[in-house]
Amino acid sequence: MDLSESYWDDRYKTDNTGWDIGHISTPIKTYIDQLTKKDLKILIPGAGNAYEAEYLFHSGFKNVYVIDLSKTALDNIKARVPEFPESQMLHGNFFDLNDHFDLVIEQTFFCAINPELRFKYAEKIHQLLKPNGKLVGLLFDMPLNQTEPPFGGCESDYINYFSPYFNIELSPCYNSITPRHGKEFFIKMTHK
Repeated sequence: MDLSESYWDDRYKTDNTGWDIGHISTPIKTYIDQLTKKDLKILIPGAGNAYEAEYLFHSGFKNVYVIDLSKTALDNIKARVPEFPESQMLHGNFFDLNDHFDLVIEQTFFCAINPELRFKYAEKIHQLLKPNGKLVGLLFDMPLNQTEPPFGGCESDYINYFSPYFNIELSPCYNSITPRHGKEFFIKMTHK
């Protein structure tokens, strides 16, 4: 399965991004709206067009970082939000990142990586988060594709991946966008 930099960049160049809803998702917006500490250091991995980063930035969060394999996706962010600091737009592999964050926002990245990397993802998020840091966002609650993204999952799988590293809050998402209603979990996982 080819999930290389060129694979993802080609998807953005050809606008083959069916997961992209064109705006921040309601559950993540609702979560962000209740945050009061504007100085949080936040990471959005596999950020794609990063509507979450755009919303955070325009809401006064200036310590927001995005990382993506696709240069085209990062260029799309820069075109929409030219004042977003280029030093906080990281072109590279999430698994090579070496930094620490208060909050990681999960929005479609976990379902895009090779499922064989899911334990490694949980471990890497744990490494990147500061003590008491949180992983917050959405995970699919359904089987999806087997040969290409998006890859789905279920509650027992997620508990298996994340429980060694996190205290897990996972519940059916009550405010998903209509096409994903009943098909998502909202997660809030706190660094152990």
